[in-house]
Amino acid sequence: MSLGVLNNISALYAENNLNQTQSSLQNVLTQLSSGSRINSGADDAAGLSLANGLQANSTALTQSTNNASEGVGLLQVADGALSQVSNLLNRAVTLATEASNGTLNTSQLSAADSEFQSILDEISNIGSTTTYNGNQVFGGSFQIFTGDGTKGGGFADTITLAALSSAAVGDSTGSAGLTYTSGGGTVTSTLVYTPVAADSQKLSTDKLTTTANAQAALNDVYAAIQDVAAERGYTGSQINMLNSVSNVASTEQENVTSAENSIMATDYASATSNLSKYEILSQTGISALAQANSMQQLVTKLLQ
Repeated sequence: MSLGVLNNISALYAENNLNQTQSSLQNVLTQLSSGSRINSGADDAAGLSLANGLQANSTALTQSTNNASEGVGLLQVADGALSQVSNLLNRAVTLATEASNGTLNTSQLSAADSEFQSILDEISNIGSTTTYNGNQVFGGSFQIFTGDGTKGGGFADTITLAALSSAAVGDSTGSAGLTYTSGGGTVTSTLVYTPVAADSQKLSTDKLTTTANAQAALNDVYAAIQDVAAERGYTGSQINMLNSVSNVASTEQENVTSAENSIMATDYASATSNLSKYEILSQTGISALAQANSMQQLVTKLLQ
């Protein structure tokens, strides 16, 4: 090899290799300190795009689980109120049965009717004052939305609870409008729950002032108990459905997060191995560059 001073080719090679080693070492240190394998688009453009999409899916699924839980909370409030209505109707059955007996005098019938009317007032009061997050539960319609944030991954369950008062007790035809979106558009279907014929039972005109009136009221109260039971069955089925939706969203969110982690997370076994390699290469590169620079000093010895 000839000796010259115009260009130190060996030093250039050593410098280029050292620069590449320092860049790789910096990248490994960034991965180790951040815990993420991809810290910029330059690290892995396709992987970063996929991971960001999965992260959005995970965020949407987490909120969907909360949405379903809030829907369950709404339905549990409704079911609790209907449970109290059932208790009141059971007491009304006792009063109507007692008043249907011909042994009561007018004063006693009046007392029974007074309590019966109080029960009807309380049923109306429950219907008008039962709220969830400031919204009236009975007589309202609530849409519970869940999805993974993609165009084809949305699902909406429309919960409709009939108005509740002494003039309309129970609801035997509770319906849930199910809407789901797909790549081809939006499709809507309806499930109808119809265990008995009547929609609701009117009790507001019933009285226990006579034996005949009491017997008619007794029949109406029995029908109202059936309608309330039907409505509770509807709310129960919706609670189970939303719990299932929540479980599915939780499982999907877990799997999506796992997939994102496999793309983004630093492999510490590989990264620490690379750290040792680049630290050694950095040290040897510096030594090689120093050695290459010192070789030109030999030219001066020829001039002595």
